[in-house]
Amino acid sequence: MKASVVDMTNKKIGDIDLADDIFARKGGEGMIYEVVKMQLANRRKGCASTKTRGQVVGTTAKAYRQKGTGRARHGSKKAPIFVGGGQAFGPHPRDYSYHVPKKVRRGALRAALSQKAKDGSVMVVDSFDCNEIKTKSFVEKLSKLGVKTALVVHEEPTENLIKSARNVAHAKVRSYQGLNVYDVMRYEHVIFTKAALEKVQEVLKS
Repeated sequence: MKASVVDMTNKKIGDIDLADDIFARKGGEGMIYEVVKMQLANRRKGCASTKTRGQVVGTTAKAYRQKGTGRARHGSKKAPIFVGGGQAFGPHPRDYSYHVPKKVRRGALRAALSQKAKDGSVMVVDSFDCNEIKTKSFVEKLSKLGVKTALVVHEEPTENLIKSARNVAHAKVRSYQGLNVYDVMRYEHVIFTKAALEKVQEVLKS
């Protein structure tokens, strides 16, 4: 499978081979779903917390006498039925993270890249750098390439490139080592530098 290599003005300057095992696979939607779900679950903080009646600070005195009032008997103002009392069965800090097998994660990434390639949303540029930290310059580069939302996969992103892109809501810069299924599926286009593509194919080859 061939792909065009373009410069930053979107002019074709050559071709590059895309591995069929990575960019031309069929199926895999189930793996993509499982891995994206895992990534989102691993991002959850799980820090919601409530106090039980044993943790609420308050008086331990009996609210009123046991008999003779006509009211229900109560032994503590910290019971869940009272305002300011403890919470029954409330949330407590927990860890939502879990992991799927490495083979599934790799398979899902191949399937996601194959879907992008099938849609014509994979681009390869000879290089992608910024000479200064300037958001406007980064947005102009994307505009020249004819894309609106994009994941830029770089072999070794510079500080200028990272900082120029960090305030752009519709784009993200990633090192090839941090390439993941969620980012691939989130953005409309995936832009690889030629060097990053070669490294990705080396890592994901069967």
